[in-house]
Amino acid sequence: MEAFDIAIVGAGLAGNIAALALADSGKRVALVAPAGRSTDGRTTALMAQSMDFIRDLGLFEEIAAVAAPLETMRILDGTGRLFRAPPVSFRSSEVGLPAFGYNIPNAPFLAELETRISAHQAITRLEAKLERLVLTESAVELHLSDKRSIIAGLVAGADGRQSEVRRQSGIAVRAWTYPQTALVLNFAHDLPHANTSTEFHTEHGPFTQVPLPGRRSSLVWVLSPREAEATRSLPLEALGRAVEERMQSLLGKVTVEAAPQAFPLSGMQAERFGKGRVVLLGEAAHAFPPIGAQGLNLSLRDVMALRDLLADPARPAATIGEAFDRSRRADIQSRTMSVDLLNRSLLSGFLPVQILRTAGLHMLSAIGPLRSVVMREGVEPGGSWKAVRDTLRERVTRKQA
Repeated sequence: MEAFDIAIVGAGLAGNIAALALADSGKRVALVAPAGRSTDGRTTALMAQSMDFIRDLGLFEEIAAVAAPLETMRILDGTGRLFRAPPVSFRSSEVGLPAFGYNIPNAPFLAELETRISAHQAITRLEAKLERLVLTESAVELHLSDKRSIIAGLVAGADGRQSEVRRQSGIAVRAWTYPQTALVLNFAHDLPHANTSTEFHTEHGPFTQVPLPGRRSSLVWVLSPREAEATRSLPLEALGRAVEERMQSLLGKVTVEAAPQAFPLSGMQAERFGKGRVVLLGEAAHAFPPIGAQGLNLSLRDVMALRDLLADPARPAATIGEAFDRSRRADIQSRTMSVDLLNRSLLSGFLPVQILRTAGLHMLSAIGPLRSVVMREGVEPGGSWKAVRDTLRERVTRKQA
C-alpha cells in the first residue's frame, strides 16, 4: 500500500484548503473523494482572519478578483412584532480594518483550489470513495471504492455531515433540525450596494443580502418550509419582485439570475473532534444555519489548528486526535451555541425572549465599545482581548519612552 503522512477524505472547500495547507507545511498528502459535483451556486463570506490564511496559501489575488469586500454589515428588524430593534450597522473602519472580509462565489473558489491541487507535487488526488477505514497502532488503512488501498499516519475527515470517516471511527453525533428552509440565489440590482451586507431579521429567520462584484449580490432567505416551496416555484420575474419588496427596495429593481437552491436547516455537532489518528474538519465535525458568516470560517480555524499541531515534530501522530479535540472544543461549542440561540430567538413568540433580543440590539446600536468587541470577536475569536492587550502594551511602551 502507498504510504502518506496524511489522508484527507472529502474535497469540498474545507478538504481542499486543508490539503494545500498541510502539503505546504512539508507533509505528503492524499486527497480522497469522488470526481465531479453538482454546480454550487452559493457564496461564502470569509472574514479577515480567514483571508489572511488564504493569503498565506498564495490564493488571495485569484480569489479577491472574483469576490466583493464586506465593509459594512447592517442588521434591520423586519418583524412586525410589538418590540422592534433599531437598525445596527457594523463598519470595518471602526476596528481599523479596510473590510471585515470578502464574499466569494463557491464555484470559482473550488475551481481555483482544484487547479492548485492538481499542480502540487506533494498532493496525490485519489478519485474514489472511502469504503473501509482500519485503525492500527502504527497507522490508518484506507480501502477505497476503486479497489486501491493506502496507509496514512493521520486521517482528516472533511467529508461533510454524513461523514464516513466519523462513522467508521465510532464518533457519535448530536443532531437537531429547525422548522426552516434556506433559499439561496444571486441577483442583479439597479443601485450600488456600497460593499454593504444587509441582514433583515424576520419571524421565520434571517434574510441576508451579501455583496458580489459590480451591482450584484447573493442572498440567503430563510423561510418556513411551506413558504420556501411556494417562493421557490415563482417565475424569476415574480421572485425578483418578492426579493425587492422584502428588501424595501434598498437596492432598487432586482433581477434574479437563476432559480434558487433550497436547503432545509439543521444543526449537528460531533461528540468529539478527534480520536487517536483521526480528526474531523468542517461539517464532518460541526454544522449550523448560515447565520453571521461563521460556517467556513470555523472550518478554516479547524485547518489552522491542525496545521499548528502538526508543526511540532515531537508530537506523536497517535495523540493528534485528542490534542485537536481539546484545542477546538471551546471555539466550536461557543459558535454553535451563539448561532443556535440567535436563530431560535427570531423564531420565538415568547415575549421576554423578544424583549431580550431587542434590548441587546439597542445596546449594540448605542454603545460603541461593545459594538467593537462584537465586531472583533466575529472576525477572530479572542480578537477583542488581543486588541486590549496590544493597546495596553502600546501605552506601557509610550510611558517607558
